[in-house]
Amino acid sequence: MAESPRPKVDRKARLQIPPQLILKHDPLERCNNWEEVVIGLSPEAAMIEATRCIQCPAVPCIKACPVQNDIPGALWLLESGDFIGAANKFRETSTMPDVCGRICPQERLCEGDCVVGNNPKINVRPVAIGRLEAFVADHQRKTDGLPRPPAVEKTGKRAAVIGAGPAGMTVAELLASKGHSVTILDNWPEPGGILRYGIPNFKLGKSIVEDKVALLRDLGVEFISNVTVGREVSVSQLQDEYDAVYLGHGASIGASPNVPGEHFNGVYYATDFLVRGNLTPHELPEGQKEKPKVGKRVVVIGGGDTSSDCVRTAVRLGAEDVTCLYRRTESEMPGRIEERTHAKEEGVKYFFLAAPLRFMGDDDGNVTGVECVQMELGEPDASGRPRPVAKAGSEFVVPADTVVMAVGYWADEEFAQAIPGLETQRGGRIVIDSETGETSVPGLFAGGDSVRGADLVVTAIADAQRAAAAMDAYLQSLSSTAESAYQTV
Repeated sequence: MAESPRPKVDRKARLQIPPQLILKHDPLERCNNWEEVVIGLSPEAAMIEATRCIQCPAVPCIKACPVQNDIPGALWLLESGDFIGAANKFRETSTMPDVCGRICPQERLCEGDCVVGNNPKINVRPVAIGRLEAFVADHQRKTDGLPRPPAVEKTGKRAAVIGAGPAGMTVAELLASKGHSVTILDNWPEPGGILRYGIPNFKLGKSIVEDKVALLRDLGVEFISNVTVGREVSVSQLQDEYDAVYLGHGASIGASPNVPGEHFNGVYYATDFLVRGNLTPHELPEGQKEKPKVGKRVVVIGGGDTSSDCVRTAVRLGAEDVTCLYRRTESEMPGRIEERTHAKEEGVKYFFLAAPLRFMGDDDGNVTGVECVQMELGEPDASGRPRPVAKAGSEFVVPADTVVMAVGYWADEEFAQAIPGLETQRGGRIVIDSETGETSVPGLFAGGDSVRGADLVVTAIADAQRAAAAMDAYLQSLSSTAESAYQTV
């Protein structure tokens, strides 16, 4: 949808408005609970912060947003006190503004391109777009509830969605709002995908996920949990039963640093550590209901947001000494600066230019430390970042009672290759038409991390929105074809 016309404002005056304080819980207090760290903005502060938007005609913030949110239009409504109107403006292009406002890396998307933040003459932070998006979405959710699409006539067409994460739930919501019957199949006990099982409560309160699931159920979406597609049921079987199928299963295979000693007790993959640490037993499958055994010293390996989630979870589980090892410098870390800042405030230490060589253990099979080697940066690799190179003779040991491997995720190559006729690329990522989400198999669509590899929630939502539009057209075409054939007979 096209953005709103830009209103005329006194831009010079707006540039003099100071950034508003975004409240957070005290680090000493939040280390002992799982509540969201960010308290956010008061209504008055939110309105003032929105007024910092200079309504520039170039709208770089819109162009930098994967779902093309009309940010200036929403902030114009917000500054006038129309919180519901602002929330609805975000919802014109996003199914989850309350989620994206919290966990999007705004510093390299909308806020990173904000003209206010890129003005060297004033040298202030950009408009707090993410926090304002979360503010209006929360206000609407708490006062009016999530808006329900108008009722439409049922089409009689059925779609199956694999994966109950942000991509799958987005497709389900948009298809159900068009009158199609939708069933979501997921391998976890409860819906939410990465929003429930990958993002800790201190970043995203689970009531937000619960409210979205409740809305989908109200729209008639059926959830089938504890089923692994590809094992209990095949994609081909779903294609026989449903008119269209969407692959939104994400990138769920945890990568390994491939060092000896991963078998020792106390060595965890990130997902296992996070779900055990953050969720209640009823949300977890058998075998993962117990909390991870965290000793006094915890070492987390990795530099992305998942590593930040792990170190901060370890703190809340009672670890006294938490260290994050990363093989490059902080400037090359892919994770959000805000999350590392929160981690440092909570006592986490970072050891840069260090890579694991092996995990060490005792005679009882318990991990006791990580033998590392010091690195130095060489020429850029395929990612464009300097390649870390080991320094000979620089080995050292970091003591550890618990080690968490948070070095990334891969798409499920075995799952994708088992689907007849499905075109894939390196790492099992599914090949699609980028405009429609269509795969090489008729009636089969895909998007999100199963296509991109581990990426952002907002890019998964953007993919899902394009795919949902194409799936609706596809399902409607089936109805037209059937009607035409009936009339011919």
